Amino acid sequence: MTGVAADHGEHRAGPLLDRARGLVDALLRTSVQEMPARMRLVCGYQLGWWEADGSKRAGGSGKALRPALALAAARAVGGVGADAVPAAAAVELVHNFSVLHDDVLDRDETRRHRPSARQAFGTADAILAGDAMLVLAPQVLARGDHPARAEAVRRLGVCVVELCEGQHLDRAFEQRDEVSIVEYLEMAAGRTGALLGLSCALGALAVGAPIGVVLALDAFGRQLGTAFHLADDLLGIRGDPAVTGSPAGADLRARKKSLPVVAAPVGGTGPGRRLRVRYGRHRPLTPAEPARAAEPVVLAGGRSWAEEQAELYTVSALGILDRSLLPGGDSTALRALAALVTRRPR
Repeated sequence: MTGVAADHGEHRAGPLLDRARGLVDALLRTSVQEMPARMRLVCGYQLGWWEADGSKRAGGSGKALRPALALAAARAVGGVGADAVPAAAAVELVHNFSVLHDDVLDRDETRRHRPSARQAFGTADAILAGDAMLVLAPQVLARGDHPARAEAVRRLGVCVVELCEGQHLDRAFEQRDEVSIVEYLEMAAGRTGALLGLSCALGALAVGAPIGVVLALDAFGRQLGTAFHLADDLLGIRGDPAVTGSPAGADLRARKKSLPVVAAPVGGTGPGRRLRVRYGRHRPLTPAEPARAAEPVVLAGGRSWAEEQAELYTVSALGILDRSLLPGGDSTALRALAALVTRRPR
């Protein structure tokens, strides 16, 4: 993917994300409004609608990538994107469930440039709000009368189990001295790829696509999701806090076994060995150590290798898309979103 193509894709993706957020927001607000008051407050805060005191806040939470993928997948198989709005809302609820629980597990204090829900409301309410969002997702998905509702709800359940297993592996890796690249990529495919695959599959199911096409779009989303995870890894090493909404070097500070870190020691270089020693210390890192740890990741080739892998997964995703197109479908939106995923600012 050339830089020109990526820039063009990013330019086109902006309106797609805005449109997805606009279409999904009304259904999400109606659904969350039915929750008890405390859960409604925490969920609305997580979704960016209001502040912790309940006062209104301009804008929304996140980029709405997963809803945009669901709507774009519907168009790619010849359907109308608006018909996939319940699917798009459901995947956004699942995503935010996972984010709420992630912030609890990782003890994150900030999320998207403001206090995390855990920090604002406490651990218990953040967990309970995540649970409420997870329960609400299949209810939203089952609305309407399209014949694939049961299959859509089944797929959502399978995906949530994959997400939980991916989160378990990610946490388990932090306690291990050695993690193989194969193990790491399998974790990334479950933790991030599964939900992007579900987004595409549900969008296609919502407009009656044949099961073979649904499976192909699920595979497309999984490959794209793995690339997205790797791009996030790169942000976690040297990302700009103004972009990420998290402190610089957050992954290094937590000794996360992200792909650049896992790949760096493989060659047995001096920088790779220094990184292994630093990660092997069982004490809190000093404020200066995350910045120092980033240097051997780069020098040992971990960062460049992760960048190459993200590109390869994106190329693989686009190849699947090329082979699965239906007559009358328009894959322009999916391709623009794929470019956005790979070329995130770092």
